[in-house]
Amino acid sequence: MHPSEVLFQGKRPPLLLAACDHYAGSEKLMRKSIALQQELGPLFDITFDCEDGASAGAEEAHARLVAALLQDEGNRFGRIGVRVHDVGSVFFAQDVEIVCAAAAQLAYLVLPKANGVQDVVRAINFVNLHAKRAGRAELPIHVLIETHGALREVYDIAALPQVECLSFGIMDFVSAHYGAIPANAMRTPGQFQHPLVVRAKLEIAAACHAHGKVPSHNVTTEVRDSAVVANDAQRAAAEFGYTRMWSIHPDQIKPVIKAFTPRLSEVNEASNILHEAARVQWGPIAQNGRLHDRASYRYYWTVLQRAKLAGLALPEAAAALLNTSPDEH
Repeated sequence: MHPSEVLFQGKRPPLLLAACDHYAGSEKLMRKSIALQQELGPLFDITFDCEDGASAGAEEAHARLVAALLQDEGNRFGRIGVRVHDVGSVFFAQDVEIVCAAAAQLAYLVLPKANGVQDVVRAINFVNLHAKRAGRAELPIHVLIETHGALREVYDIAALPQVECLSFGIMDFVSAHYGAIPANAMRTPGQFQHPLVVRAKLEIAAACHAHGKVPSHNVTTEVRDSAVVANDAQRAAAEFGYTRMWSIHPDQIKPVIKAFTPRLSEVNEASNILHEAARVQWGPIAQNGRLHDRASYRYYWTVLQRAKLAGLALPEAAAALLNTSPDEH
């Protein structure tokens, strides 16, 4: 049997996405992001922004530009998503209708400012209607958790089958407290210390992991100092359980990817353990004085998957395990 079939026993393995989600809202920045993705490869996703990161006043023209860029030959990896206006906005339906005309080339759609699970369900139903007209079923949905209602119902949102990622919208979340949370909680170190912000981050991460979805950490507004970005990404991964993070400047992309990429020593360890496990048909093994069985195999399997997404050169044995399809076993 294929490793994923053995280790997850018929259950859907947890979803994995590229560690960096890079946002771009102007034509110049969108084209620059596409060029950078062509240069680096699909090591990061791009999200074209029709909402807060785009200029106001030309919403229809902007949505049409986004749809055209999705269908451009530059979108060679199919890893570009789009953030539309929220479901309560007068521009939501227009965004969805225009962007979903290019649904075949769309990686995912991002829904902001949902007030709860019913908002998300209503939005998904509308998206599905238009995506199916373009020949696309079950378009992946990402949801921004940035309101009190969405945080209260975060587990229900994460449980929706079509939802693959939840992102924390820290600035809207802090603003929704109308001064009760200080502005310094939008950035480091406050964002990792204020109890209400910490609670929100942990609830989002826990909900995602409970349902095998991807938690995406909020943006770092510091764009000049890559050390700040790297520190934020490392803390998001190590202390809060996030596996993905936003970028709002090209200089943030590489530090984010590096922070979320498993270290080479861990990749080698995972490769050795899984190679030996496969040799004994996934029974228990002892390596370096430590016992391993399927519980730890699931962890090391995920390490290899994350390393592959980050573009690391994998040991030959690990590459063979990852590149073999379930049907070949």
